Amino acid sequence: MTRAAEETNRRMLRARDAMDRSYAQPLDVPALARIAHGSQAHFTRTFRATFGETPHRYLQRRRVERAMSLLRDTDRSVTDICFLVGFGSPGTFSRTFRDIVGRSPRQYRKEAAPTNVPTCFTKAWTRPRA
Repeated sequence: MTRAAEETNRRMLRARDAMDRSYAQPLDVPALARIAHGSQAHFTRTFRATFGETPHRYLQRRRVERAMSLLRDTDRSVTDICFLVGFGSPGTFSRTFRDIVGRSPRQYRKEAAPTNVPTCFTKAWTRPRA
């Protein structure tokens, strides 16, 4: 791997780490491109080539993963969870959740029973696919 490729990978990882850390905050492509020290268009293309999905889709999936955990492990309302994980409206949250998970947040909560297995296994088994 060339030095330039290594540096590009580091920058993409830095941006992805920022999304993982601040998923509930309003993040947009210009802010992420600044973190990766590149233009918006170049950042989006490179992120997709590196991770297999656009930055926006990665952030949505990350938020849905956190919502799945909250739906399983807490009694908070779906609306509260929607805003906690960074979505701006319950409608967008429900639509995105259904697109990624295959069922509504309420339906997921009903069907997701707490299990007595290590959290790492639960996360691996329930991780939504892009």
